[in-house]
Amino acid sequence: MLEQAPETGTRGTRDTFHVVSAPDYLPLPQLRALQLSRLQSMVTRAYARVPLFRERCEARTVTPAHVQSLQDIERLPFTVKNDLRDTYPFGLFASPMDDVVRLHASSGTTGKPIVVAYTEADLGVWSEVMVRTFAACGLHQGDVIQNAYGYGLFTGGLGAHYGAEALGATVIPISGGNTDRQIMVMKDFGVTAICCTPSYFLHLLDRAEELGVPLADLPLRAGILGAEPWTGAMREHIQQESGILAYDIYGLSEIIGPGVGSECSAQNGLHIFEDHFYPEIIDPDTGETLPDGAEGELVLTTLSKQAMPMIRYRTRDITSIITEPCECGRTIRRIERISRRSDDMFIIRGVNIFPSQVETALLRVEGALPHYQIELTRKHGLDQMEVAVEVTPEVLSDTVRGMEELHNRLTESLEHVLGLRVTVRLVEPHTIQRSEGKARRVIDKREG
Repeated sequence: MLEQAPETGTRGTRDTFHVVSAPDYLPLPQLRALQLSRLQSMVTRAYARVPLFRERCEARTVTPAHVQSLQDIERLPFTVKNDLRDTYPFGLFASPMDDVVRLHASSGTTGKPIVVAYTEADLGVWSEVMVRTFAACGLHQGDVIQNAYGYGLFTGGLGAHYGAEALGATVIPISGGNTDRQIMVMKDFGVTAICCTPSYFLHLLDRAEELGVPLADLPLRAGILGAEPWTGAMREHIQQESGILAYDIYGLSEIIGPGVGSECSAQNGLHIFEDHFYPEIIDPDTGETLPDGAEGELVLTTLSKQAMPMIRYRTRDITSIITEPCECGRTIRRIERISRRSDDMFIIRGVNIFPSQVETALLRVEGALPHYQIELTRKHGLDQMEVAVEVTPEVLSDTVRGMEELHNRLTESLEHVLGLRVTVRLVEPHTIQRSEGKARRVIDKREG
């Protein structure tokens, strides 16, 4: 249910057109009752249909009947990313394939994707929470939204696309890349909002200036930016240079994709759509549940996902739940901006990458040694990744042509595993510093 209340305002002001999404404003007793009812149904579904979840519950002597309050969620077992890898491809599904209407996937550390599934009802929920995301960012019917998230197995593109269409906006499904064309379309089509990663928006901003098309002169007024961590300082730079309002959004494929949480006009924390995704904060080392306001690892439970329920999924994202009410009036809780993770994953242009993926790709190619280092930099606002890899003495004594062929094979292997083209630099044996403890695989030189 959406109620629209137009307000006067000019480009760049907040809430120039306010869209109210009813579930965001539920009285707390009603919200908690809805959460409990959905949690009980979800636990019952997973217990009956997902063998791994049932086995873990039985090991704890817990059954769905034990979930009598929201606090009882702490009695349930955690789910982690390795569970999706270990049961690849369909082992965590709670719906038969006849009921599954969409499959998406994200990369895993061994090159095999992590598969997620959706029923028709799940796609309806996904569109709903994306409508609420766009509404929280001040978008409405009549906006022209350029969707520069990647389409395909990645959840970002189609998730934003169908949500924007359900909102009633005009959607331009341009996907990622081809920066000059992006700028041309933005100018010629009268785009009012763009969806992309914050680092890509910085790249667009710089390239637009080079082309003599200042974004501040266009109708563009909002950026819906996500898929990678970014700082408040980057937001300030984006807003000052482009004249838009830049909103942070949050999501992950294992839960639903984009649409798990979003900033509102206050731009002070991300509201979690907790009628569908129940948030907890735990100590990442002990697993102990922490109170609102304490920093720890975000754990999410899907309350309405039919095809693939996620019970107490450990996101590895470090944040805290904000205790103060938001000035926008929403009753759903907020989390602080995600700035780091409890594992070694990093994000390049919206793609999740683990050092172990790089190692897997390199060691598939004969002539490479198991000694490598990843250097992350930022050039013209766009994240760059270079992999230095030691090669055998035999390769070094080979012809220039042989070196080039090895370089190409390594580049292709990395692109195949990561889904991203990165720079490769071949170095002599013993060039990369050794460590007696944990190897320093990643050197992050990105600023802000």
